[in-house]
Amino acid sequence: MRKTVRRRAVGGLTALLALLLPPALTAGASTPSADDVIVLRGANSAEGIAAGEGTTFYAGELLTGDIFRGDIHDGKAKRFIDVPEGRMAVGMKADTRNDLLFVAGGTTGKAYVYDTDTRKQVKEYDLAPGFINDVTLSRDGAWFTNSAAPELYFVPVSRRGELGGAADVETLKVGGEAGKPLQPGQFGFNGIAAADDDDILIVAHTQNQALYAVDPDTGKSNRIKGPDLKFVDGILVKDRTVWAVQNMANQVSRLKLSDNFSSFRVKDVITSKHFDVPTTVARFGDTLAAVNAKFGQQPPPTQYEAVLVPAWD
Repeated sequence: MRKTVRRRAVGGLTALLALLLPPALTAGASTPSADDVIVLRGANSAEGIAAGEGTTFYAGELLTGDIFRGDIHDGKAKRFIDVPEGRMAVGMKADTRNDLLFVAGGTTGKAYVYDTDTRKQVKEYDLAPGFINDVTLSRDGAWFTNSAAPELYFVPVSRRGELGGAADVETLKVGGEAGKPLQPGQFGFNGIAAADDDDILIVAHTQNQALYAVDPDTGKSNRIKGPDLKFVDGILVKDRTVWAVQNMANQVSRLKLSDNFSSFRVKDVITSKHFDVPTTVARFGDTLAAVNAKFGQQPPPTQYEAVLVPAWD
């Protein structure tokens, strides 16, 4: 059994929302082409994206929690799951073997699991106060981050897609540098990915502009040494390659991890004229799909989209 630690209540939701809505940014003047931009038709906000089966992707409407589905080959996406009022959809991951979609619930403090066949909710979990930001899948479950507290939350999932109940949810207190208190109004943990055959959790820390390797059993953390990753948000890991989204910088950095996961170097910086505060990415072979969140724009945007760029593996 994993060691379960006591949850710590966290306030300051107003400050968290303020970080999501910084001062207005200058939008790019380019008109997106149909080849590399997929419009989330009817969306009024966006944040998370997950790779589904084949070339299918799922994207979340941040402020309502609705789920969109699209195809990177068709170049189309539309509303797929219309959820009850009062939800949010931040980071997400799809378990394609069991037709499940795991969604981080932002300021609701919850996590949601949907069946992508029936479009129905399978489970809803109360994790903790704060901002439940992102999720990754390991062999035996799903891990969620909280941007307001140095904690990770584990929901057990069997190989057949059987989900643990509320009493099975575990809270892992993270120690070391990554566990230090946050400055007022800042985000801590953000993107997360399981690595090294699930022996390590790699977690992005926005305030510290860094990646950390976290032991999923003890919560011990070590900073992965490398250049500062300003505005680091969602991350994607394959073997020793990390794609780190840097939202306000409008770029995705492709990083190469050392053999022992103690350091990284920047291999490439991926940009696009269509990036407009990208937050998370999904990978389809040699293509990345990144969602534009467009935080802070005034007047509010009338369109949200996924942008296709090369993965450069």
